[in-house]
Amino acid sequence: MAKGPRGGFPGGMGGGMGNMNQLMQQAQRMQREMEKAQEEIATLSVDATAGGGVVKVTVNGQKQVQSLVIDPAAVDPEDVEMLQDLVMVAVNEALRKMEELSEQKMAKVTGGARMPF
Repeated sequence: MAKGPRGGFPGGMGGGMGNMNQLMQQAQRMQREMEKAQEEIATLSVDATAGGGVVKVTVNGQKQVQSLVIDPAAVDPEDVEMLQDLVMVAVNEALRKMEELSEQKMAKVTGGARMPF
């Protein structure tokens, strides 16, 4: 098998170290942008309601419940299950909204590609 002009493999990788340096710079830039987006996400909060607004939940960017407000009219000792369901619906909706918002922010950095982390 014939070798290329300098003893390398025919065709090679093209571009050599210049392309590798450029790829490394792009990767580092993307990492900085992702870190910035993650910091921005951490400062966000979203609200969600259930039962026509009788239960309101606020979730932060770390997906932690920051506030839970229950209208006293929603408290019926004869129907605790309804209140539990309203709280669960509001919390899950707030978490869903935050996840969607986080994905949108990260997609701006990654160009929509899903990252493995």
